[in-house]
Amino acid sequence: MTALLASAALLIGGAGYAASRKAPADPARAIHETLIVLDTHFDTPANLGRPGWSIMDRHATVTDGDQVDYPRMVQGGVDGGFFAIYTPSGPRTPVGDRAARDFGIQRAVQIREMAAKHSDVFALALTADDAAKAVAAHKRFVFLSMENGYPFEGDLTLMRTFRGLGVTMMGLVHFKNNDLADSATDTPEWHGLSPKGKEAVAEANKLGVVIDVSHASDDVLRQTVMLSSAPIILSHSGMRAIHNHPRNVSDEDAKLVAAKGGVIQINAYSGYMVDPPAASAARDAAMKELMASYEKADTMTVAERRALIARRKAIETQFPAPRANFDMFMQHLLHAIKVVGIDHVGISGDFDGGGGLDGLEDITAYPKVTAALLKAGYSPADIGKIWGGNALRVLRAAQSLADPAVLPKVPVTN
Repeated sequence: MTALLASAALLIGGAGYAASRKAPADPARAIHETLIVLDTHFDTPANLGRPGWSIMDRHATVTDGDQVDYPRMVQGGVDGGFFAIYTPSGPRTPVGDRAARDFGIQRAVQIREMAAKHSDVFALALTADDAAKAVAAHKRFVFLSMENGYPFEGDLTLMRTFRGLGVTMMGLVHFKNNDLADSATDTPEWHGLSPKGKEAVAEANKLGVVIDVSHASDDVLRQTVMLSSAPIILSHSGMRAIHNHPRNVSDEDAKLVAAKGGVIQINAYSGYMVDPPAASAARDAAMKELMASYEKADTMTVAERRALIARRKAIETQFPAPRANFDMFMQHLLHAIKVVGIDHVGISGDFDGGGGLDGLEDITAYPKVTAALLKAGYSPADIGKIWGGNALRVLRAAQSLADPAVLPKVPVTN
């Protein structure tokens, strides 16, 4: 059974499973339905605390701003993904660290509660094999990840706490530097990893946690590749050769990641794919005021959220800005495959976290990617690697190198 599940990490090839799904008339969609399709970075957990919000309801991107929910996972043929515990950067003080710790734990519990409450359609995933098991049981799998190491920067033993809550991927840093590492979008402070950041890499290896270097500086990426005994991942990044932005990875660094067995997951974040609009003091002021309101977005009612989205659309209409499109996304994806090979590339839309572009607004558009890859000449087996096989391989490799003596027991609730 184990061998069968391992092979299913690329394709669900059993005739029984294929027959259990209604065969689509579109040949590309039919192939899409045979693959394990996962996204390595959903920011959807930010919605879990909102009054009246449920992942079981279908939402609309144009009015709600939401891009991921169960009905659209079904429509988009998305089998699961990594649901992120995103913690905004804050004061690097004992008080700030404790607040970040508590926030991170609360968010992890919310994700677990979501999976447990809807265990008829969701399954908590702790290993790569769990993803295949969930798909075989006709459920969507839920991995936990962390975006920003702020919740554990003050006490690295908290990494074991979060591993015990089911976290299998951790990013060390976000938009601003922290006590662990430099950010790609901040002034260098540590010139890579801090001494504590290097300890965090070693601890992640012991725990079998995949290290995510999206948002990290180039120096952090290179040092992590050198120090980590396990492959690493960029859970949602682009290619700098296609668009020169510090959040995107250079060809040289992408090759370093691939040489260690890692994966670059191409995202769909317009701001990292097109140049920003011309400077406008009025637009900047309007957006600054709007973004202040977003600080309470995860506790807003549906009506309050829709009003906020309407305000944003009004600003965007008044001050139009260039927006990336599906063809640009494919340029990043195809370039990454060309540079590092089919075994080291994956996909994440960065949905519910600012992702989305013309032609790829939410997860319902994912079958279009499969169709485009088929048109580009890639086989179903190749596309299966991109959609899930590569990321699951990295997870499996990281967990195979874990130290059993330090692994916490992770309770499974479904």
